[in-house]
Amino acid sequence: MEIANLSVGQQLPTRSFRATNVSLFCYNAAIWNPHRIHYDEKYAKEVEHHPEIVIDGPLQGDWLSQTVTNWIKDRGNLLEFSYSNRRASYLGETLYAGGKITSIDRDTNVVELELYIKNEKDEVTTPGNAKVKISS
Repeated sequence: MEIANLSVGQQLPTRSFRATNVSLFCYNAAIWNPHRIHYDEKYAKEVEHHPEIVIDGPLQGDWLSQTVTNWIKDRGNLLEFSYSNRRASYLGETLYAGGKITSIDRDTNVVELELYIKNEKDEVTTPGNAKVKISS
């Protein structure tokens, strides 16, 4: 990836993600998150009144950061990253992560990105932003 080949508005490759019961259980165990809505279907539905097991917000943030780091590969560094979960996502949904370039500083090789995770209804569930420095 050369900074000269990048342009404002250019889209990052879209990645799809689909959590499973096992991946959610393992993820929550790894981050020490004991909230049962992420692994106990009966509890999520009957007590918390969700339609299904809830996909973690931090996991969606991890998926967004993976989208950026997979795009830059070893040709740059992630300088800044932020995201905000705005809508619940549930087990069984396929989520799509992507983004676009919003600014390029060709003097410093810093590229700013607007990121998103969307659900199958094309609703943004998790917007985010990142700055990357492209290696020269």
